[in-house]
Amino acid sequence: MTDTIFALSSGAPPAAIGVIRISGPAAGTTLESMVGRDIPARKASLARLHAVDGTVLDEALVLWFPGPKTATGEDLLELHCHGGRAVVAAIESELSSFKGLRKAEPGEFTRRAFANGRIDLAEAEGLADLLSAETELQRSAAMAMAGGGLSRQVEEWRDALLRLAAEVEAALDFSDEADVGGLADDFSARVQLLSDQLDDFLQRPRSERLSEGFRVVLAGPPNTGKSTLFNALVESEAAITSPIAGTTRDVIERSVAISGVPFTFVDTAGLHDGGDDAIEAIGIDRARSQLKSADLVLWLGPDHEEPNGAWGIEAQVDNPTHLVKSAPMFQVSALTGEGVGELKSGLLELARNTLPKPGEAALNARQHNLLQDSHGALLEAHDSTDPLLIAESLRRARLAFDRLIGRATTEDMLDALFGRFCIGK
Repeated sequence: MTDTIFALSSGAPPAAIGVIRISGPAAGTTLESMVGRDIPARKASLARLHAVDGTVLDEALVLWFPGPKTATGEDLLELHCHGGRAVVAAIESELSSFKGLRKAEPGEFTRRAFANGRIDLAEAEGLADLLSAETELQRSAAMAMAGGGLSRQVEEWRDALLRLAAEVEAALDFSDEADVGGLADDFSARVQLLSDQLDDFLQRPRSERLSEGFRVVLAGPPNTGKSTLFNALVESEAAITSPIAGTTRDVIERSVAISGVPFTFVDTAGLHDGGDDAIEAIGIDRARSQLKSADLVLWLGPDHEEPNGAWGIEAQVDNPTHLVKSAPMFQVSALTGEGVGELKSGLLELARNTLPKPGEAALNARQHNLLQDSHGALLEAHDSTDPLLIAESLRRARLAFDRLIGRATTEDMLDALFGRFCIGK
């Protein structure tokens, strides 16, 4: 990281303002060359930006942040210039001509922040999720992670683990000393308490649920109003509707946000036995497979065929010949809107109880697996009576904590993570 990197960190031009970020050891000499005068640290200053030959490139707000207390942990310069294509291109061309400066790779600013100890790995993952957040619930969970919510919790667990490990090491190293006895009577209880805390965290909904959304599958026999209700729920004409049975012959998915909560609604082919249409048969097979992956099935068919855990929906109530159900969860008419609002409210309540809570840090697959490793090692330590085995189990638990927050990691994993970021981040 001896190079100084630069990139446009704002939106693509043309725009009202273009923010060009420069980070690294040559940021200060770049400032001196382009501005030609001292700029007070951490204070926006209006200045003209010059090329080496004296040509004025633009008039911009300049912010100078000397390291190490910066976003990247390095000297950092920001040029808030006009956001036209020609202006941005001229400034980037001038920067490229300076010795030791080069354009940043995707995520390189954030990677430097991680390498310089400004953020840990869990915070970096939260920041990546924040940049890709599309709903309020996703933003809230990502903010909790990027703000260090999980990292602080892991540090607390790690400190407790180190205290337990120190007791075991003392018992092993000084077992022949008169003033050092064996493990304390409550040692096993304290290991169990830490294990229980991890287990409670592992039971939380995973962050993948936020990106995928609460998955709702509409199912039932042909011509029961699935596609019409699907269109009403996603508020678009996504599915073709027709009084002709079997109009929907494949799976149709739409992701929407309702009151900031992400949903994926799935319309399926009508389920029935028999028929010689090979394409329709494929659609029915796909519909049955969708039932297995659903968080909730809205069943529009007969009561006796309703899948376990499904919500029975009495649809098309505006039609006198509609299928009457004995005890439907909701009665709706997608054509008139009757009951659709109540159905959405019910879905919102269920999804909010299933997805991560607003502002609550949610584990991704990598974090969940490592926390599970720590939990398993603690269970082994609790069940063991041999201090050597206990010490080894506690060591493995600590290593999993270290990998979780990035104290021990691999370059391949870092490349994959920071490759998710845009160039200017």
